[in-house]
Amino acid sequence: MAQGPRPNGGEGYDAAPFVPGRGGLRALRESAADCRGCPLYREATQTVFGDGRASARVVLVGEQPGDQEDRQGKPFVGPAGGVLTRALGEAGIDPAEAYITNAVKHFKFEQAARGKRRIHKAPNLREISACKPWLLAELRLIAPEVVVTLGATAGKSLLGSSFRVGERRGVALPLPAFDGEAAAEGMLVATIHPSAVLRADEAERAAAYAGLVSDLGVAAELLR
Repeated sequence: MAQGPRPNGGEGYDAAPFVPGRGGLRALRESAADCRGCPLYREATQTVFGDGRASARVVLVGEQPGDQEDRQGKPFVGPAGGVLTRALGEAGIDPAEAYITNAVKHFKFEQAARGKRRIHKAPNLREISACKPWLLAELRLIAPEVVVTLGATAGKSLLGSSFRVGERRGVALPLPAFDGEAAAEGMLVATIHPSAVLRADEAERAAAYAGLVSDLGVAAELLR
């Protein structure tokens, strides 16, 4: 079973004590709701855990929840999720057959100087590492044939801090070994985060989207 916070009341950067030692995705999701593995939980509305079937053949890993995800409690329900759903369909992957999650389960943001807008901030390496036990627990239970990392944060979580999307995207790679374990079965494909399509200027948006679809097509081929 998951352990509680540190005995001395202090906070570390490690979610491992909160990850249950047994049970399925439901047990993980319920335990993650009480995770205090890093300070990000303090400002976030809630933990946003993965969503999808335990039998999924493909797992899609994003960065962290955005504003809408934080409010609704589900991953990829905001604008980037719309881009991802459309791109998956064009690449030949049924979104309903995928498991979707994030490398970091709490929304990291800063408050706008004026108004109530919450501005996204990228997780740092310490926060990515702290949350990694949740992602590894998901992958162990699902044992997907293919993992797709969406963006730099997801790639760094599984491939290390030196990962760069531009250098590794669209290539079928062996799924790296989980912490302290033998090499995992399955393949990994890295690509950009769908939000990169939304951030691209009008002249580059079509090319960015086409690249995302192309990379997801590599994952689709591995599933055939």
